[in-house]
Amino acid sequence: MHTRKIGPFEVSALGLGCMNLSHAYGTPPEPAVAAGLLLQALDLGYTFFDTAALYGFGANETLVGNTLKDRRSEFVLASKCGMQGVDGKRVIDGRPETIKQTCEDSLRRLQTDVIDLYYLHRWDKTVPIEDSVGGLADLVKAGKIKTIGLSETSSATIRKAHAVHPITAVQTEYSLWTRNPEYGVLETCRELGIGFVAFSPVARGFLTGKLRDVSNFEPKDIRRAMPRFQPENYAANLKLLDGYAQIAAAVGCTMAPLALAWLLARGRFVGRALVDGIVHLPLVMPPVVTGYLLLILFGRNGWLGRPLPYACHVVDRGQDRFERLQVRVEVGDDRDAHGQRRRLDRRGRAPSPPPPR
Repeated sequence: MHTRKIGPFEVSALGLGCMNLSHAYGTPPEPAVAAGLLLQALDLGYTFFDTAALYGFGANETLVGNTLKDRRSEFVLASKCGMQGVDGKRVIDGRPETIKQTCEDSLRRLQTDVIDLYYLHRWDKTVPIEDSVGGLADLVKAGKIKTIGLSETSSATIRKAHAVHPITAVQTEYSLWTRNPEYGVLETCRELGIGFVAFSPVARGFLTGKLRDVSNFEPKDIRRAMPRFQPENYAANLKLLDGYAQIAAAVGCTMAPLALAWLLARGRFVGRALVDGIVHLPLVMPPVVTGYLLLILFGRNGWLGRPLPYACHVVDRGQDRFERLQVRVEVGDDRDAHGQRRRLDRRGRAPSPPPPR
């Protein structure tokens, strides 16, 4: 498998996101099945495994630890803190003392002496980012973790954190369907020499082409709460997949590998994916195919919206009104939001992101 660099680590270009082996997308597989998939991934050359204290409220780290402890030297291990389960509920807590205790708990569950890459899963906005990263820096000094990462943070927050301690990687959702990082985050990572890890690169199943009916999601499936997976919105998005399926057939692969190839062709990123088990990626994305994909998914004269192209509405920042457009945009307080619409050029390329405000 091809490899890419994340800080001091050489890892497989596709990592294994372990989250839905324990929760998120309906009933997880039986432990024996999940363990078998982890071992199969390692045997096939996956050398980057991603888990978190939040996933299954510790169950995912326990699964990874029990399964891979005897092969710990064969892969780079990433986990996350700052968001975990407390009394059965998800809690965001970025206080340094909480981060340090979470790390101790993770080390015990993972059955390892050190975590290679430790992300702040979410920025706790009640705690200055400098304080949270300071707590992580203490863990580096103590030898508990080797490097520090951030997840779902803006360019401005990345810069503040990097000034306290070098940030090795930023992890954010990125795919043909979710383009948020193109508004500043990717450029900031390039400028500062920070690795970028894309999660949900096949759009939580959408870009596999196999998820046709979203009305039967299980009660605990996190996609039930996402607007783009609401039946009316999803039906509109499914219409975009016909042309995409034709391109995949012409290239000679199924939809999921094509989505991953598109992502890896965008830059020296690392994809984090788990799609129907192990994904094989035997193709290289020609530039002309990249352009066609943009044209198919967004239309020759379509808009590229920020950050989630739902084919429905735009939610304007700070306003309660809705405006009919071709995309829906949801803006978080800690994301690079410009509220600007951008046209594709004739080759399917988007203009450079606007400068920070």
